[in-house]
Amino acid sequence: MISLGHYLALAAVLFCISVAGIFINRKNVIVLLMCIELMLLAVNINFVAFSRFLGDVDGQIFVFFILTVAASEAAIGLAILVTLFRNRRTINVAELDSLKG
Repeated sequence: MISLGHYLALAAVLFCISVAGIFINRKNVIVLLMCIELMLLAVNINFVAFSRFLGDVDGQIFVFFILTVAASEAAIGLAILVTLFRNRRTINVAELDSLKG
């Protein structure tokens, strides 16, 4: 039987991997967006695990809202990434400073 501790350990590992990915890789925008999505997934696992453990549906409703925000964040982030690549021919994060107006 999988207990609450197993779910929390999995979410903690995913969250740590995403934080490490953000700190290690500071050049590629796509990897940074993927790390943010992984971080949101870890939070969603916690919400679902606690919701199931407590017998309440509120955590699962929160997950739907977080998934909606994550989908819109990914769409807007990819649109910005495509615009950056068209203008600069690179997706290097260090070159985002040159877009200051």
